[in-house]
Amino acid sequence: MRTAERRTTAGRPLRSGELLPVRQLAVAWALIVLIAALAWVLTVGQARDMGVEPGTMGLALPLFLLLWLAMMAAMMLPSVAPVALTWTRGIARGSRGATRALRTAAFLSGYLLAWTAFGLLAYGGLALTGGLVERHPDAARWIAAAAFALAGLYQLGPLKDICLRHCRSPMAQLMRYAAFRPRLRDLRVGLHHGAYCVGCCWALMVLLVPLGVMNIAAMAGVAALIFLEKLWSRGPLLARVAGVAFLVLAVLALFQDWLLPGLHGSMAPM
Repeated sequence: MRTAERRTTAGRPLRSGELLPVRQLAVAWALIVLIAALAWVLTVGQARDMGVEPGTMGLALPLFLLLWLAMMAAMMLPSVAPVALTWTRGIARGSRGATRALRTAAFLSGYLLAWTAFGLLAYGGLALTGGLVERHPDAARWIAAAAFALAGLYQLGPLKDICLRHCRSPMAQLMRYAAFRPRLRDLRVGLHHGAYCVGCCWALMVLLVPLGVMNIAAMAGVAALIFLEKLWSRGPLLARVAGVAFLVLAVLALFQDWLLPGLHGSMAPM
């Protein structure tokens, strides 16, 4: 365990193979992969039916949150899997088989609850931008430029670095979680880690305002960037490079319509 701590505090991402016996991870890995795969299937199916539209796409808040939850499960679970498995195996060693699967599910539920809470803010932001574009179509360029600039500046800022370091090297925090009372502990741990993850990635989700909330290509690109930021050895450098790229796109968005499909009215299903 000390070796693992030295590695994680050095800034390297968690690697499940270094901490977790593969034979004992089959159930937990299968659960996470299954949830993520089903979430992608559901999200792609909805995107084909709905297409790319500005704002909340006419969805009421409860339905939007259900769709948002599926999107977050599809996009975020692959990158959080090593942390979830480290918790259920490395910290909660007493659980086995079905119990371990249930504890993993509780952790993931807490994690997704944090992103669902952010979905409330996302709904408000989409309603605001959608209404503004409907009244003033020319505002779409400025909204897109602001979204790219916000994402770029946040990628280069200190808060992003703090949250990303936690997501890449959470072992010290996971050790503190072991002192939590057993009741709902796994849910609380997932919620706490999810809050850090929201702090790390919320600005990337803002990119879906100009690119389209139901734009599958955009979602896949953001999910891939998040995965590499958290698990690749050069993830922090990639985050900064992406930040510079977003600032460039913020300028281009003022002149290039292809950067704001999510603000140009109804489009064909993806």
